[in-house]
Amino acid sequence: MKKTGNRMIRINDEIMREISQILRADLKDPRVGVITSVLKVDTTNDLKYCKVYISILGDEEKKQEVMQVLNNAKGYIRSLIASRINLRVTPEITFIKDDSLEYGFKIDKIIKDIHKGEI
Repeated sequence: MKKTGNRMIRINDEIMREISQILRADLKDPRVGVITSVLKVDTTNDLKYCKVYISILGDEEKKQEVMQVLNNAKGYIRSLIASRINLRVTPEITFIKDDSLEYGFKIDKIIKDIHKGEI
């Protein structure tokens, strides 16, 4: 793997760690909490943009509410990242709702039900 690839992996991991910490400890909104997880961070090579994939457990209304809170707090989260991670440029953050964990739980339940003979 190229050096730039390793560097981007380290940067993505560090941003993911910091955003997880911010969501857990620094964001004071009670709607965001234990039910919200950062699954993946994907930053462009020029460090201008960063996609943050978020998993939110709950119904669709709850998910929309949490996404709204996160989008409203982008500037605050970005400023905390800038103060905690020494980068030339602090990337612009885009939050993306990722339902893959929930989908996996659903498929797992279906498979377990099939093995029990309930379907």
